[in-house]
Amino acid sequence: MTSFPTPPQPPQPVAESRLQRLFGFRTRLYLTWTALVSLFAGFFLSFDLKFSIILDKLPNLVGLHLAPNGFLQGAALTLFLCVCSIVASSLLGFITALARLSKSAVAFGIASFYTSFFRGTPLLIQILLIYLGLPQLGIVPGAIVAGIIALSLNYGAYLSEIFRAGILGVDYGQREASLALGMRETVIFWRITLPQAMRTIIPPTTNQFISMLKDSSLISVMGVWEVMFLAQSYGRSSYRYIEMLTTAAIIYWLMSIGLELIQARLERHYGKAYVRRS
Repeated sequence: MTSFPTPPQPPQPVAESRLQRLFGFRTRLYLTWTALVSLFAGFFLSFDLKFSIILDKLPNLVGLHLAPNGFLQGAALTLFLCVCSIVASSLLGFITALARLSKSAVAFGIASFYTSFFRGTPLLIQILLIYLGLPQLGIVPGAIVAGIIALSLNYGAYLSEIFRAGILGVDYGQREASLALGMRETVIFWRITLPQAMRTIIPPTTNQFISMLKDSSLISVMGVWEVMFLAQSYGRSSYRYIEMLTTAAIIYWLMSIGLELIQARLERHYGKAYVRRS
């Protein structure tokens, strides 16, 4: 008698452990973070830090006080540099992405040359070329302006590829359907294509902004009084480098967490249409 194979059984649901029933996912997440932060703090406390120096220099590192020239300093100046660079690089990246998608050979050539150069050379060299090179042409930018220009040009090149990939990721059939309904190209782009592309654009874009926040420390080579410059200066004057560098690292980390929270909020906003409703 021929025996037939037993059909595969559906996988049985894994029984939740007692810990999982007692604590929800969010609670376990917070507990994990608390444990890791405690280990992290214990690691730095083993350095025999002198907290009196940290407390003395912290207001300047955070930017609560103005610099001797009357402008911002510390984290406040870092945020100012990043906000200006984020706006400029986003506009530049968006325009470059449209040029890469256009049928104009000239626009495509300019955009591809720009992205190739600024993605292919180190940011520090670009900062120095702008700061030291523009005066040779009769243009003398300040250190802060030169830093913003360098960050904007560098990250605009990277953002252009992110924007281009996001736009190309939208199903082309939606454009054809919109044209069949009599919609104009500009309306299709702003109302149909771009809102859907934002869902895939936001995560890598925010990642670039976090990298920009950290790379702004390179502007310290021009004597800009941002977080890294102050940390190095205070470390040299007090011979307590670890205290200053640790404080600077925590400040950068907290600012990065702020950007991550903004990213999560934007992802929820643009992902509403993709959330399954039971």
